[in-house]
Amino acid sequence: MSDAAMPNAKATIRDVLDRVKADKRTSLTAPEGKLVCDAYGIPVPKEGLAKSAAEAAKIAGDMGFPVVMKIVSPDILHKTEAGGVIVGVKTADDAQKAYETILANAKKYKADAKIEGIQVQQMLTGGTEVIVGSITDGSFGKLVAFGLGGVLVEVLKDVTFRLAPATKDDALSMLDGIQAHEMLKGVRGGEPVSREALADVIVKVSKLVSDFPEIVELDLNPVFATKAGAIAADVRIVVDFDYKPRPAPRSNEEIVTAMNRIMKPSAVAVIGASAEDGKIGNSVMKNLINGGYKGQIYPIHPKAPEILGYKAYKSVKDVPGVIDTAVFAIPAKFVASALTECGEKQIPGAVLIPSGFAEAGAPELQAEIVEVGKKYNIRLMGPNIYGFYYTPANLCATFCTAYDVKGHAALSSQSGGIGMAIIGFSRSAKMGVSAIVGLGNKSDIDEDDLLAFFEQDPNTNLIAQHCEDLKDGRAFAEAAKRVSKKKPVVVLKAGRTSAGAKAASSHTGALAGNDKIYEDVLKQSGVIRARSLRQLLEFARGVPVLPTPKGENVVIITGAGGSGVLLSDAVVDNGMSLMAMPPDLDAAFRKFIPPFGAAGNPVDITGGEPPITYVNTVKLGLSDDRIHALILGYWHTIVTPPMVFARNMVEVKKEMEAKGFVKPMVASLAGDVEVEEAAEYLYQHGIPAYAYSTELPVEVLGAKYKWARGAGLL
Repeated sequence: MSDAAMPNAKATIRDVLDRVKADKRTSLTAPEGKLVCDAYGIPVPKEGLAKSAAEAAKIAGDMGFPVVMKIVSPDILHKTEAGGVIVGVKTADDAQKAYETILANAKKYKADAKIEGIQVQQMLTGGTEVIVGSITDGSFGKLVAFGLGGVLVEVLKDVTFRLAPATKDDALSMLDGIQAHEMLKGVRGGEPVSREALADVIVKVSKLVSDFPEIVELDLNPVFATKAGAIAADVRIVVDFDYKPRPAPRSNEEIVTAMNRIMKPSAVAVIGASAEDGKIGNSVMKNLINGGYKGQIYPIHPKAPEILGYKAYKSVKDVPGVIDTAVFAIPAKFVASALTECGEKQIPGAVLIPSGFAEAGAPELQAEIVEVGKKYNIRLMGPNIYGFYYTPANLCATFCTAYDVKGHAALSSQSGGIGMAIIGFSRSAKMGVSAIVGLGNKSDIDEDDLLAFFEQDPNTNLIAQHCEDLKDGRAFAEAAKRVSKKKPVVVLKAGRTSAGAKAASSHTGALAGNDKIYEDVLKQSGVIRARSLRQLLEFARGVPVLPTPKGENVVIITGAGGSGVLLSDAVVDNGMSLMAMPPDLDAAFRKFIPPFGAAGNPVDITGGEPPITYVNTVKLGLSDDRIHALILGYWHTIVTPPMVFARNMVEVKKEMEAKGFVKPMVASLAGDVEVEEAAEYLYQHGIPAYAYSTELPVEVLGAKYKWARGAGLL
């Protein structure tokens, strides 16, 4: 539809919606639905409204048989149930009879139903039945949906979602995003459907619901998709005139300004600081001091003159200097009044460690602090959190142990327990971090605020987030789409299953949404989704270590045939493709392999080979430009012990990098306990390696590929 025609189309729809609102209705009739579709160029069958049996016969004759006839009544939503639909009407005589039958059925179903007439509609035959629709989600707002149509949609639930408005590329990706996507290509001699026509319908529906937020549900089901086009046989539109889209989030600039002061403060106040061991206010003080923080530390305490050698103050208002961040370690019921004093002192950020708010059945206490935060423009982290670490500033604003392994991964968690697991893993795996942040109840600061901060933080090159819900899924998706173009964003969304969602709702006062929506929107936003806590941690550690691949060709070189099979499965499971081996490259590999080994891909060098076979084959793999990534499968033998293999691989990697051959390489080590040391040595030298696992190394490589594709680097 041209932009010039747009105002008229919008005016037409506005008239229809005003009429529905005046009638205090929550849904549109079929003729109104047709008017709306026509205005936005969404193809629907020819139709007319008959007020008598003779008129029905004339309309049907003019449009051409066969036709479908349906009751039109604002009081009858489920037309089939009421006996209000007759399909396959073939003659003028049949049309008259069908008119009388439908009318009688409707009166029997609901005697006082208001009947506007009977719709006569061109009957669509052939083609593949699909559904195009839209729902309104509490977190993500307007979503457009696509799936197989007809009765199948309820049985198979094979539907995919994108944020509305959707681009043409989004729409085309939806056609490939359902499990039954092969059906659209034509199976068993059937004709393929027009992808262009379907994508066009999806884009128009997504624009319609974005332009008119009061349209909260829309179903075109079925849409008959053929080689020639796509026509919606049935339109259902539900409205809610009270629906208000979420207010726009703060501007990026405003978020970054506040977050920079909170995460990189020049002065920190500890409200509830204590000299007594075992108290949270004592642990926070000790961590700030022992962690090596160089800024000002102001303990706040009603009576003590000093705490741990620092002058104490009764209130933040008594502190002479500027304070950037206040860490709270006082009971929940005292937080609001202390927060008000922070507002009067113009402190931009509060780190709320105390629990006892929404998660503990006290939403009113949480609502109160949110109001104070809004009034004074204080950004709130928490409540119900462990605090946060920002290692470049040696800042440990937390009651957990001080942390000093500096690096470039920023991690956050909604849960304190998961936060402790992140700290422990990071320390154990020597994974340097730039930050570890607790978000807890997310009364204010949430994942998108962190994305905005870490996007511009020079000390961070990957962001990994554990969440149970997204407060504003749309704001998150928009931030993630932007940030993931520059830095990998990894998300572990807890509450994937209905049982997990139930547990999440009781844990944080937030119900996890439909997981399919999360799956599709995270993918649309370029996010790497982790399926488990271990995967989140391994991606955070491994993805930044790997160079970005230059293409899709993956080759496996293995000393163990069994590993080769499992590694091949893992490559497919993780959305990568094994390179089809060109004959000349096959011959080149065969030169180094014993005659009973197997070239092709995987390259199976067999177990009894000396170190030189690994060296030669891996050198060849790194030097041939047609190969873009290598997966190594090592088998522990007397001929090539684990550390000999590890040192050789690191040498080969260095030698080839010096010649300009830089490729991602991961390794799976099968063997006795000595393979643990070898795997660690490889990891520390830029080759993510795992003992006893064929899945983990390939998952890490797959995550790197997902990011590179999403960021448009492949």
